[in-house]
Amino acid sequence: MALRKVIGTETEYGIAVRSDPDFNPALGSAMVVNSYPGPRVRVQWSYEEETPGRDARGFGHEGYGISDPEGTLVNAVLANGARLYVDHAHPEYSAPESWDPLEAALYDKAGEGVMRRAAVGATERLGGTRLALYKNNSDGKGNSYGAHENYLLSRATPFGDVIRYAMTFLVTRQLFTGAGKVGSENGRPAVDYQITQRADFFEEEVGLETTLKRPIVNTRDEPHGDPTKYRRLHVIVGDANLSEVQIFLKLGTTALILAALEDGALPDPLDLADPVSACWNVSHDLTFRRPLDLDGGGSATALELQWRYLEWLTKYVEKELDEPVWNRVLTEWEGVLADLEEDPALLADRLDWAAKRRLFERYVDRDGISWSDNKLRALDLQYHDVDPERGLYHRLAARGDMRRLFSAEELAAAESTPPERTRAYFRGRCVTDFPDSLVAANWDSLVFDLGEAHLRRVPMMEPLRGSRDLVGPLLDRVDSASQLIQLLGDQ
Repeated sequence: MALRKVIGTETEYGIAVRSDPDFNPALGSAMVVNSYPGPRVRVQWSYEEETPGRDARGFGHEGYGISDPEGTLVNAVLANGARLYVDHAHPEYSAPESWDPLEAALYDKAGEGVMRRAAVGATERLGGTRLALYKNNSDGKGNSYGAHENYLLSRATPFGDVIRYAMTFLVTRQLFTGAGKVGSENGRPAVDYQITQRADFFEEEVGLETTLKRPIVNTRDEPHGDPTKYRRLHVIVGDANLSEVQIFLKLGTTALILAALEDGALPDPLDLADPVSACWNVSHDLTFRRPLDLDGGGSATALELQWRYLEWLTKYVEKELDEPVWNRVLTEWEGVLADLEEDPALLADRLDWAAKRRLFERYVDRDGISWSDNKLRALDLQYHDVDPERGLYHRLAARGDMRRLFSAEELAAAESTPPERTRAYFRGRCVTDFPDSLVAANWDSLVFDLGEAHLRRVPMMEPLRGSRDLVGPLLDRVDSASQLIQLLGDQ
């Protein structure tokens, strides 16, 4: 049986101070992290167990280490188990490990609330000069920043199989994962509008990098858990989404295909002849009819290939999975593919790229402007503003034009309380209960200062241990970190 697909997301937010052309984004990002008013602990992020240079194909880069020192210095762990820090001059929210795609979507969305409150705090520290944050992936000036996904995999699954099955799926899922973008970048052919913000920036099929020569399948072998048992598939070919349905669908379909792969429930893979060119071709094709050449002959559209994946995974769910969340994924997926065939405008209530396209077409028709007009580029950015008074997505959602999965109360709770069925629960409770004793952390350990000669490290190598059922009664019994460490040692 496939491992539980524990899921987490990482989102680098765009940052700007509109009235200051000399604004330093690294300093501004540090201010954002330090301005978050919610429960948090400023800690040193521990890189002892992190191996960003290890390649899942069996090799790595000599000397490849932590290249972004701001992330080691400006770092907080939040009460919900998430990490908030500076990554390459961007404030980044790394969501806590979640049990299933619906919970993962909830905690991804909770990150927007974290960032919104942090931006308000930073603006106050700037004396009222507005610091803006955007949940997007491109500044329109040739720079792209990431929205990454993480899925727990079995170490027994050959990574060569992961590459083959994931490649075509990741390229073609862009039909429902894109956030939409005016124009093209990175030397790709000119277009008025495209489905995704990231596709133009991918230049290799497989590789270790995430910022240069970006690969469709990333090979970083950093499991954040027991390396003899686990892998972590680090997906970088995706957009930062605001639509709740879209985030759920993106995470759910990807988790399903990985689970089916581990269970040996997939037919032979569907290999593309040229995945890199197919990547931006899918994003540029708003007719959804452009054929993609298949390795070994023949062709198929991205939509046809997605229907094939849906057929495979429907059979898999019927046979192997009985949790209602997976049928919900299939229902949403089928509905999106059917609407793509009938009329993509029907998806404006579920997909960011479709919502933006409908909105921008109205401006083009009403004002007689071209798609290259700077007004549209400004609106493109404004769609992603986390400020509900300014962000166009938030305006659409407020008037009922975007389907929602979560209530305001659920989102607020997820900002301050951790998931209950993963080790994120233990991490989040320690932030809340022992903030003065917690001095360092990473995904698979916490480090406490108990006033002794040596710091005390608590390993957390199992993603599904540290849940409320396992550690909640223990945490409820103790009044200090010292008591906690003592009782953990007695177990």
